[in-house]
Amino acid sequence: MIPARLRAGAALALVMAAISGAQAQNASEATRVAQAAALAALPDEGARDAAFSTRGFLATGTQPLILNAAGKPVWNLAAYDFVKGPAPDTVNPSLWRHMTHLKHHGLYQVTPNVWQVRGFDVSNMTIIRGATGWIVIDPLTSVEAAQAALALVNATLGQRPVSGLIYSHSHGDHFGGARGVVEPDAVKAGRVPVIAPEGFMEEATSENVMAGGAMMRRAAYQFGTGLTPGPAGQMGSGIGMGLSAGTLSLIAPTDTIAKTGETRLVDGISLEFQIVSGTEAPAEFNVFIRPEKTFLAAEIATCTLHNILTPRGAKVRDARAWAHYLDEAARRYAPASDVVISSHCWPIFGRAEGTAWLTAQRDNYRWLHDQTVRRMNRGETMHEIAEALENAAPPGLAGEWSARGYYGTVSHNAKAIYQFYLGWYDAVPANLHAHPPVARAQRLVEALGGAERTLALAETAMAAGDYRWASDLLQNLVFAAPDNAAAKARLAHSYQQQGYQAESAIWRNQFLGAASDLTRGRAAMTAAQSADLIAALATQELLDSAATRFAPERFGTRPLVIGIDLTDRNEQAMIEANGQAMIGRVGTLPKAPDVTIRGPRLALLALFFLKQPVSALEGGGLQVEGDKAALQGLIDALDPMPQGFEIVTP
Repeated sequence: MIPARLRAGAALALVMAAISGAQAQNASEATRVAQAAALAALPDEGARDAAFSTRGFLATGTQPLILNAAGKPVWNLAAYDFVKGPAPDTVNPSLWRHMTHLKHHGLYQVTPNVWQVRGFDVSNMTIIRGATGWIVIDPLTSVEAAQAALALVNATLGQRPVSGLIYSHSHGDHFGGARGVVEPDAVKAGRVPVIAPEGFMEEATSENVMAGGAMMRRAAYQFGTGLTPGPAGQMGSGIGMGLSAGTLSLIAPTDTIAKTGETRLVDGISLEFQIVSGTEAPAEFNVFIRPEKTFLAAEIATCTLHNILTPRGAKVRDARAWAHYLDEAARRYAPASDVVISSHCWPIFGRAEGTAWLTAQRDNYRWLHDQTVRRMNRGETMHEIAEALENAAPPGLAGEWSARGYYGTVSHNAKAIYQFYLGWYDAVPANLHAHPPVARAQRLVEALGGAERTLALAETAMAAGDYRWASDLLQNLVFAAPDNAAAKARLAHSYQQQGYQAESAIWRNQFLGAASDLTRGRAAMTAAQSADLIAALATQELLDSAATRFAPERFGTRPLVIGIDLTDRNEQAMIEANGQAMIGRVGTLPKAPDVTIRGPRLALLALFFLKQPVSALEGGGLQVEGDKAALQGLIDALDPMPQGFEIVTP
């Protein structure tokens, strides 16, 4: 679900400032009318979610704040205590209802030997009692949150060591707390196996290092970084609360699973795996805990419709395969499972209930896929399809709350499925080579009659409650005239009202995050990478990642060959750089390099990722032979680690 680099800006820290006076703090009349209509259209509440979200509760933390080593809070168990009673006008009533169940936190018993810690992070930690210790599945996002969760387990159930660690998939909220539950030395010594799906490390690299800069910035909108939980602020993420803001870690897997049906005996417990890679994550599996008749559906089935293409950005997912895997789970595992659990949200108890729940989710993804493709083949564009399907949900799923869009949405997913098959281009030549945003905005505002006329048109749309059109007009005006304070203020207001109306928690976060940027300015973001994540990656992945920051225009045309001898790993590599590209290869030293560097891999990381000067690293133990100036020239040609960028302003 979540890129690991986001942890530095998560959930709890910043207070959202006033947006634009008293009027902007309240729901407009149009929003109040929309909320009333949304409430009237909701299905019966039912008893299932209220019962299952609290069933098995044993204990929770005695102190609401989880602190890091410096005494700063990384998580607040009480952050969503305000969610009670009727929904305020500033929150979609369906989302409010959802958060009344999602806000629960603590240790919950699932079966006699399976528990979950929920509400200590955006994800769940699943605990299995093994013969000698605890088997942990998905150790949350941060070391501090994982330590607190495991401490609660030991305090409530009795002290035991961790005897196995399992990552269900390659998103940071499912591996980031690894060092909070396991010491790396125990893994190296072979005492604790670490199991992940095949391709785990490659995909963790792809999302968190290769595309980490852009994804971190976009994810700040998706998860509401900088927004305080509250009726006018952040309302969770649809699959959990916020993100813990502690230390990310990663311990590389010692074993991987390649195909469905593979089994492992971990500390005396038989586990069977279902490979579901290419759905919610590029590398992912579900786990059938055979002795406990418990099926962990990881993240392909939760309490909400998920994302086929997450707004933070990721590889687009295969909705058809997603439906097939859910069908396989419903037929192969659910009938043998007394409970279906997930890596987010609450369990579904009962074999019939679990089977029906997985079947409903299957039908939802299959409907989305098939109806998008059907309309696509009739010539409809992604925007036309999204608009049509948004108002045409299958009636058979109307009463299934988990089919609703608290995280993913029908609109966004329909566009993603279209993209999966046809890409972004809709075959309209006017869109083939359109002007970029600023140039287009300037022309559009001029065509509309100038800034004042555009602002007046937007005000008319807002007065009619048409915030979609108002924000379209105003966003173009802000791009055409970035110093127009009135345009920024009104755009913030239109975004805020759309956030208030959104059923999806992450749509709400994006609208409110954009409003905050427009009024407060963009919050500073850290460029720091997790040392554990970097250290765990293969050297080839590191060289390829550094190459994505190479600026040929700063390097020049003279070719450069570098030999690399990593003395602490007995590993050799080389880099070839020229006026076009920087190519890294692992496995051999070049015969006649222009420069050779020798030393521990940490020195390589400091050189290529932190951009520390060659001369400074020589003093710290790095040996450099040959053309040092050329090596420094390559380092100077690398962009610094990304620190964010503007989105709603040019």
